[in-house]
Amino acid sequence: MTENVDVVVIGMGPGGEDSAGSLAEAGLRVVGIEKALVGGECPYWGCVPSKMMIRAADLLAEARRIPGMAGEVSVAPDWSPVARRIREQATDNWDDRVAVDRFEGKGGIFVRGSGVISGPGRVSVNGTTYAASRAIVIATGTSPSIPPIPGLDRVPYWTNHEAIEADHLPASLTVLGGGAVGPELGQVFARFGVSVTVVEALDRLLPPEEPEAGQTVAEVLEREGVKVRVGARAARASEDGRGITLTLATGEAITAERLLVATGRKANLDGLGIDTIGLDSTARCIRADAHMRVTDSVWAVGDVTGEGAFTHVAMYQSAIASADILGREAAPADYRALPRVTFTDPEVGSVGLTEAEATRRGLTVRSGAALVAHSARGWIHGPGNEGFIKLVEDGDRGVLVGATSVGPRGGEVLSMLGLAIKAEVPVSTLQGMIYAYPTFYRGVEDALRDLVSR
Repeated sequence: MTENVDVVVIGMGPGGEDSAGSLAEAGLRVVGIEKALVGGECPYWGCVPSKMMIRAADLLAEARRIPGMAGEVSVAPDWSPVARRIREQATDNWDDRVAVDRFEGKGGIFVRGSGVISGPGRVSVNGTTYAASRAIVIATGTSPSIPPIPGLDRVPYWTNHEAIEADHLPASLTVLGGGAVGPELGQVFARFGVSVTVVEALDRLLPPEEPEAGQTVAEVLEREGVKVRVGARAARASEDGRGITLTLATGEAITAERLLVATGRKANLDGLGIDTIGLDSTARCIRADAHMRVTDSVWAVGDVTGEGAFTHVAMYQSAIASADILGREAAPADYRALPRVTFTDPEVGSVGLTEAEATRRGLTVRSGAALVAHSARGWIHGPGNEGFIKLVEDGDRGVLVGATSVGPRGGEVLSMLGLAIKAEVPVSTLQGMIYAYPTFYRGVEDALRDLVSR
């Protein structure tokens, strides 16, 4: 059976749901297809529940900092209210009825299933082929990338799904992967009393960030009792009566009750049928132009584009794609000031290029940094004031091209730096600003002073 529609959106994560809803509200006949939950990873197993966990763990950490600052306190961690709050937030045990109703209320047609592109303008699902006269939007997102470690496929490892859904915490946990997710969740569980080891194959935690950021987070984790192994390649995994053992290439064996695999994500392209429209089904992602166009009648948004696996990127791209489909003017995508935040404690916020990336691009690089603890606000804050602000300048143009803000409120301090990079505000202008005292963001002024002295 074939049904004629204007637009088919495959994948209803944050970007897909937003595109489908916007186009339906504009009066187009839109079919939204999703095999899992409408809303995607973010509200159910990603951004929202993980930050709820982090908020709870941060409260425990703050309470433990009271001695010497505000009296004495006894802290007794309890995971049950955290698990209950997550389940309630996920609409009663991961039910997306509210999201489906929201989309259908905008005039959209929702189909639960796996959409397959069967040719130009055609998507098949559950025995029906939808012929899209206007557009196909691919927003199939990503899924955990599981490394080919011998034995890993024979042990009951966790991904972020099982970690988020946990009703009870294990006594011990090995976290494989030192990117954003591994340290975030590892720190949460450790603060609730779990014995945690984080294993990263590269030479530092948070490999995409400035080296100082990964070092700072590693030092904090270790001080909180987390064992950190960097430059540690996993050679094999096994399970016995004692738990799950991860054996490293060095011969060290790490045994824990649970193993969390957090080694990145891969684009969901398998079985999508993109080869029928001339795209490479073995590619790592789908490349789109600045208007999110892939071909004349195909657009792509979200994680599947490879431009950053973040909800804010998917929503940004969705607005651009929807405008293009509707024939409306919209500024083309610009990723020069793409921000990201790792919600460890301290938070790691970054935007634009790292110093190493700027150097590789052939820029005349100057950098400057200031420690949070050396600022007035950092000193006032006391325990938990680890971190720094680092700025990267294109010396030839006199503008910032990158910045990192590590510390309390690190992601919030990042906002002015992202604006400075996006708007190409001259460093001289930033120097001439008045920075409120005593604030964390005043550290930007200190970092600027260090930069211009180089």
